[in-house]
Amino acid sequence: MSYKELLNKLNTEQWLEDKELLQLVFAFSPESEKYAMNLAGKKALSVFGNKIYYRGIVEFTNICRNNCYYCGLRKDNEKCKRYRLTEDQILSCCENGYRLGMRTFVLQGGEDIAFDVEFTDLIKKIHVRYPECAITLGAGERPDKLYREWYESGATRYLLRHETADKKHYELLHPDYQHFDNRMRCLNSLKKMGYQTGAGMMVGSPYQTYKELCEDLIFLRDFKPEMVGIGPFIPHHDTPFRDKETGSFDLTLYLLAIVRLLLPTSLIPATTAMDTVIKDGRLQAVKAGCNVIMLNITPLKERKDYRLYDDMAELNKMEGLDLGSLNAKFNTIGYEAVIDRGDYKEGVNK
Repeated sequence: MSYKELLNKLNTEQWLEDKELLQLVFAFSPESEKYAMNLAGKKALSVFGNKIYYRGIVEFTNICRNNCYYCGLRKDNEKCKRYRLTEDQILSCCENGYRLGMRTFVLQGGEDIAFDVEFTDLIKKIHVRYPECAITLGAGERPDKLYREWYESGATRYLLRHETADKKHYELLHPDYQHFDNRMRCLNSLKKMGYQTGAGMMVGSPYQTYKELCEDLIFLRDFKPEMVGIGPFIPHHDTPFRDKETGSFDLTLYLLAIVRLLLPTSLIPATTAMDTVIKDGRLQAVKAGCNVIMLNITPLKERKDYRLYDDMAELNKMEGLDLGSLNAKFNTIGYEAVIDRGDYKEGVNK
C-alpha cells in the first residue's frame, strides 16, 4: 500500500499490522509527513476540540542513582550541581502554578531514593490542598509497593518513557545494571494499579534505526498508554553521547502524527525539546496532534541545574511565565489554552 493508503487505514481503524507500521515508518518523506500531520490534526480536533492543556512541571530533584548514557543528570556527571527542593519550595511551586491556571502538577525528578518517605507525605499534602487537581509523577523505576503508596496518597498519573522497545537497543543506552525487563515491569505494574500511564521514546537516539522506531510504535499500539511523550534526542556535553547527532525534528513530527492516529484519545505533549531544536517547534507539534504543553514552574535557581540535554529551551526564561504571549501563539493556529485537568478520555484506546 502507499503511504496515503496506510495513513487512511490508520485514521479509520486505529490499527496497522506490524509489517504495515514498518512500511509506514520507511515511507517517511516531506510529503508523507505533511499528509500525516493533516490527518492527525483533524483527529485531535475531533476528540479534544481546539483545547490545549497546560501542565506545571516541578523538577523536585536532580539527584539520580542511574547512569543513562544520554542524560545530563546521570550519576557519574560530576559537573552537575545537585539539589533537592524542600517541601515548602515544592508547595510554593504548586501554589504559583494553581494561580496561573494549571490544574495538573507534574512532579518530575531523578531516582532520588533518599527522598521517598518525604515524597509520599508531600503527595498527600498536595492532594489535600488541591483536591480538584491531578498529580502526575515522573520519578523513575520504583518497587510496586512504593507505586501503590503514591497512588493511594493521591497521585493518579505516572510518566515513565519506555525509551526504546528493543531490548538490545536499550542496552546500548544504559549501563549493565539498568535492565529493559525492569522498565517494562514498572510500566505494566503502573497500568495495572490504575495509574494513567505515560510511555514514549527519543527520536534519533544513538544506534536507533527505523526498525527500532517500528518496534516503538508496535509497543505503543499494544500497551495503549494514556499519555505518550515523544521528542528528538538532543546530546548533553557531559555525557558519553556528547558527540552524537540531534534527532530529526521532521521525523519526530511524523511519528507524533502517527501516534495520534494510532491512539486518538491519548494525551500527547508538545515537548520542550521541540522548541529547543526549532523555534516555536511546539506549535508545529500541536498541528501534528499534540494537545498538552508542559510549563516549567521550578524555581529558576534550581532549574538551571536540571539540564537533561544541552540548550533546554526553558532554562533561561524569566521566573514569571508569560502565559498571555504563549496563549496568543496558540490562538494564531486556532487553539486555546483552558483551565482544566485535561483528563484522559476513555473509549477509543480501550
